[in-house]
Amino acid sequence: MDVENVVHIGGCHCKNVKWKVLAPSSVVAWNCNCSDCYMRANTHFIVPADSFELLGDSAKFLSTYTFGTHTAKHTFCKICGITSFYFPRSNPDGVAITFRCVDPGTLIHVEIKQFDGKNWDSSYIQTDNDKPGHS
Repeated sequence: MDVENVVHIGGCHCKNVKWKVLAPSSVVAWNCNCSDCYMRANTHFIVPADSFELLGDSAKFLSTYTFGTHTAKHTFCKICGITSFYFPRSNPDGVAITFRCVDPGTLIHVEIKQFDGKNWDSSYIQTDNDKPGHS
């Protein structure tokens, strides 16, 4: 089955961080219970890094938080605090896009799967090729 990619535009709440990403209009998003995702209620889908582009002067409004293995780079807006994307541990060459931060109109369907981030290593192995992104 061929999946057609579309350009999605999105960003943070205050719109100082804006990006575009090339991804399908139907995605699988991961709802994680790791300490970070759970507290932020972050549900995201993964795209290859070369499908993601930060727009304008967005970089100057970003800060990064790491914890645990320090592999994941949790980016957030310095002004409004929203994490609209981050660089996941599971896919170091990918970007995790917070699906609720995609501007309306281009995401047609979001299938939400659960990921047990409290038990990251064993859960990651069990997901096979789905490759969720977490801490």
